[in-house]
Amino acid sequence: MLLEPEQQGTESTSTDGRLSELAEQAARCAPACCGAVATIADGAAERRSTATHPDLAALASVQLAMGDGPIPTAIDRGEPVDAEDLLSEERWPEYRAVALESGVRSSVTIPFRRAGIEVTVSLYGFRPGSLENAAHGPVSILGEQATAGLVRDRRYRAALAEVDQLEAALRSRPVIDRASGILMHVLGCEADEAFGVLRRISQRSNRKLADVADAVVSGKGRGLEKDLSRLATPD
Repeated sequence: MLLEPEQQGTESTSTDGRLSELAEQAARCAPACCGAVATIADGAAERRSTATHPDLAALASVQLAMGDGPIPTAIDRGEPVDAEDLLSEERWPEYRAVALESGVRSSVTIPFRRAGIEVTVSLYGFRPGSLENAAHGPVSILGEQATAGLVRDRRYRAALAEVDQLEAALRSRPVIDRASGILMHVLGCEADEAFGVLRRISQRSNRKLADVADAVVSGKGRGLEKDLSRLATPD
């Protein structure tokens, strides 16, 4: 039988926090629901899941491991998948066995897709046919809102990463300019060619451009004339 609910984190801004919150709220929306599972896949990332009960986590795990069950079926079809009575259900034998062992007799899984993010919400019931029409109404609205929130979170993180990259570029620009000036003097070349040499050193040594520039500035180019002349010639 099902165990007591797990204590989930409350950080609603994180992916795991949003997913946990979605599962908990979805379970409360259906009176006959004994628990819920929510899953997410974002691009190439492995699908993750969260459950309101430990036994339900096992239901998600067997489906994702076998690639068979209401969750994979709902994802493939892009529409809700009902299992009104798992005792008489002929599909998904592994899933059915784990569900019945946990006392689950019925389930419904609802998929959501937006901007490359795939979310599913699965509701479970102790009685056959107890989740009729659960795929519509509040649970569907919750899923849409949660998926939209996950998309916003991803875009926000991407924006922060871009800002960090821009700030790092601005901080490193002065030392790169100084290093380019040193190379122009050592090699007798123009600014574009000097910058190209820095880039080739960075690529060949697998070091950040700013670190290469800092090394050139620290040594003022002394002792590097031969190596720099060789690197000044593109491959």
